[in-house]
Amino acid sequence: MATAQLGAEARSDRGKGVARKLRAQGKVPGVIYGHGREPQSLTVSAREFERLAEKVRITSTVIELALDGRTARTLIRELQRDPIRRHVLHIDFQELVAGEKVTVSVPLRFIGTADGVKNSGGVLEEILHQLHVRCDPANIPDHIDVDVTPLTIGHGFHVADLKLPEGVEVEDEADQTVCIVSAPKAEEVAPVVAVEGAVVAPEAAAEPELIRKPKGEEGEEEES
Repeated sequence: MATAQLGAEARSDRGKGVARKLRAQGKVPGVIYGHGREPQSLTVSAREFERLAEKVRITSTVIELALDGRTARTLIRELQRDPIRRHVLHIDFQELVAGEKVTVSVPLRFIGTADGVKNSGGVLEEILHQLHVRCDPANIPDHIDVDVTPLTIGHGFHVADLKLPEGVEVEDEADQTVCIVSAPKAEEVAPVVAVEGAVVAPEAAAEPELIRKPKGEEGEEEES
């Protein structure tokens, strides 16, 4: 389980105007909620949060949020960004409760070289890149390994084939394809045709040949 620390400040003012002022001050408005507690408005430093986001996977990392003199173990449940500038606009934190399972998305990590790629020139197609799993916050895996070494041409893995850590339940469909090794694509070779004993490309064979008679002969034909 990956964890990270982040400081926060409680706030009482709300509204779009307040949010704009906070962002102008380099702060990101947010809220923390959870089982048995009232939602509480807060702010975090935009700079500190962006630095954190560069180091950890935000969607599955437990954030130890320092707020009001205590530390709350949280998960980020919603992150709003500006569609153009990509600045963080708002963050929703969910406080975790011991013994209460949560659902998170965990990345898949493909390891090894598939037999069909190594020995038959195939191509490994990675179709699924993350799983939605349910588990205790203490058991959230950083990633799930998928060893593709035994896969040959035409074979792959489905969700049901994956080995999950103990205490982790997958919520994706069992028959969903995770990856597959496809046969190499055959290169298209242009056909050749014979023209008067010579082998030429089809473009050359299709081009009409322009034959003109000498001007003198044309005149003699017309006169006759």
